[in-house]
Amino acid sequence: MLRSLEIRDVLIIDRLAMDLGPGLNVLTGETGAGKSILLDALGMVLGWKGRADVVRAGADRAEVTAVFDLPAGHPATPILAEAGIAAEGELILRRVAQADGRRQAFANDRRVTAEVLRDLSETLVELHGQHDDRGLLNPRGHRALLDSFAGFDLAPLRALWAAQRQARDALFQAEAQIARARTEEDYLRHAVAELVKLDPQPGEEATLDASRRLMQGAARIRDDIARAQAALSEDGAEGRMRDAQRWLEGAADKAGGRLDEPLAALSRASIELSEALAGVEHCLEALDFNPAELEAAEERLFAIRALARKHAVAPDDLAAHAAALATRLEALDAGEAGLAKLSRAVTAAEAAYAEEARRIRALRREAAARLDAAMAGELAPLKMERALFVTRLDEAEPGPDGMDSVTFTVTTNPGAPPGALNRIASGGELSRFLLALKVCLTGQSRGLTLIFDEIDRGVGGATADAVGRRLKALAEGAQVLVVTHSPQVAALGVAHWRVEKRVQGDATLSAVTALAPDDRVEEIARMLAGDTVTDAARQAARALLAG
Repeated sequence: MLRSLEIRDVLIIDRLAMDLGPGLNVLTGETGAGKSILLDALGMVLGWKGRADVVRAGADRAEVTAVFDLPAGHPATPILAEAGIAAEGELILRRVAQADGRRQAFANDRRVTAEVLRDLSETLVELHGQHDDRGLLNPRGHRALLDSFAGFDLAPLRALWAAQRQARDALFQAEAQIARARTEEDYLRHAVAELVKLDPQPGEEATLDASRRLMQGAARIRDDIARAQAALSEDGAEGRMRDAQRWLEGAADKAGGRLDEPLAALSRASIELSEALAGVEHCLEALDFNPAELEAAEERLFAIRALARKHAVAPDDLAAHAAALATRLEALDAGEAGLAKLSRAVTAAEAAYAEEARRIRALRREAAARLDAAMAGELAPLKMERALFVTRLDEAEPGPDGMDSVTFTVTTNPGAPPGALNRIASGGELSRFLLALKVCLTGQSRGLTLIFDEIDRGVGGATADAVGRRLKALAEGAQVLVVTHSPQVAALGVAHWRVEKRVQGDATLSAVTALAPDDRVEEIARMLAGDTVTDAARQAARALLAG
C-alpha cells in the first residue's frame, strides 16, 4: 500500500506531500489543474516511461519520494533481497531527475537501477486508464490473470516441463557424444588395442630406466673386474703367494726363527687376499647379465615413452588413459541401447507433461466460463448489459505454463465478432470493461495499489454511480486511488483531495489539498454545478455523500 507521496519541483508542483490510507482515495479538480502531473510524478519514482522534461522551471532538479508498506511475504521482498536491500515493513523509493536529464533511483537509500525500479513497480502499483497499455490490456498477461482467477497450482506442470527438458537434454548430449565417438572409432579401437598389448603399469618406466642404466654400467666395468679376478686367482697372486709360503715353510727350520714373522705376515695376507678375491667374484656374478635382457628392457622402455608422447600423457598415466579410452569405446558399443533407453525416457516425460497440460487446459476452460459469467454480472450494473466479454483459449507453443494462449475479447454490438479488449471498446466502454474485469480479478491484486485515471470518463448519472460503487467494492480491504471528474464517484471515497492551480507572482503552481467534510461538500457541488455553486448543488452534494 502507498502510504505517502512527496513531490518537489516536478513541472508546476513545487512542494507537495500526501498521506494516503486504505480504501477508496479520490482526486478531483478542474481540467488542467495538475491531476495528471501527480500520476507523472508517481510514474517517475516507479520507473515508468514518461516525459523527460520533468524539472520545474527555475529548479536544479526534481525529486519524488514514495513510501510503501511491505507486509510479510510481499512479492517485492525477493526483488529487494536479490538487489542486496533489506526491507523491514516499509519500502522508500526515491527518484531524482537533474535538469540536464540525468536520473538516479534509490530504494531504502540504496542506489538501484531503473530495471530494479520497474520490477518493484510491478509488485506495488497497477495503473488503469482509457489509453493505458499496462496491466489488463496487455494480452501477454491474460493467461496469468486467468490462472490466478482459477486458483490452481502450476508447480506440477512446471516441474514436468523441466523434467521433459532435462530428458531431452540428456538424449541430445548422449547422441552428440556417440556421434563424436563414431568419428574416432577407428582411432579408439587401434589405440586401445595398442595400449592393451603393451599393458604399461604405473612406475614401470622408472624401474626399466634404472635397470637399463645398471646394465649399461655393468657392460663397461665387467671386463676390468674379470681381469682383476684372474690376477688374484690361483693362476695369479694367490698362487704365487702360496708357492712363496710353501718355500719359506721348508726353509724355516734352518733359518733359526728368522722366517717366523714373514710367515705370519704371509698367512695374514693370504686371508685378506682370499676375502678380496671372494668379493671380486661376488661382484662379477652380480654384474653377470644376458645382453638380450638389456635389449628387451630398452625396447619396452622406448615403447612406453613413445606411447606416452603419442597420447600426450605421462608414462605413469598410460594405464589410466587406456582405461578411459576403453570406457569411451564401451560407451560407443553400448550406445544404441543407451540411446533407446534415453529416448523412452523422453517419450515418457513428454507424455506426462502433455497429460498435465491437457488437465490445465480443461481447468482453464472451466475458469474462463466462470470469468465470462462473472463479467456479465458486473457489466449489467455498469449499463453494458448488451456487451459480451469472452475469454478465448487458443493452442500455443508448449512451455512451462502449458500449451494455451489466453486473450480477453469483447464485443459491444450484438452480432459483431469479438475482438481484442483495447481495439473494440470505445473510451467510456473500455473504462467500464477494465473496471468490471478488475473487480472480478480483485483477489489476485491484493497488496497492489490500484490507480484508475479518469476511468469514469464518458459516463454519468446512474452509470457513474454504478462505476463508483464498483470502485468502492474493489477498494474494500485494498487501496484504490481514482482520478475522477464524476461527483458520484468522488462522493464514495473515504479520503478526498482537490488538485488546483494557483498563481504566485509570475509562476503557476499546482497544489493538492486534503478536504475536510465541509470542503468535500463544496468540491462535489462544484463538480455538479460548475463555476457557480448553488445551494441546490450543495444539497445534492450532501445527498451524494450521505449515500
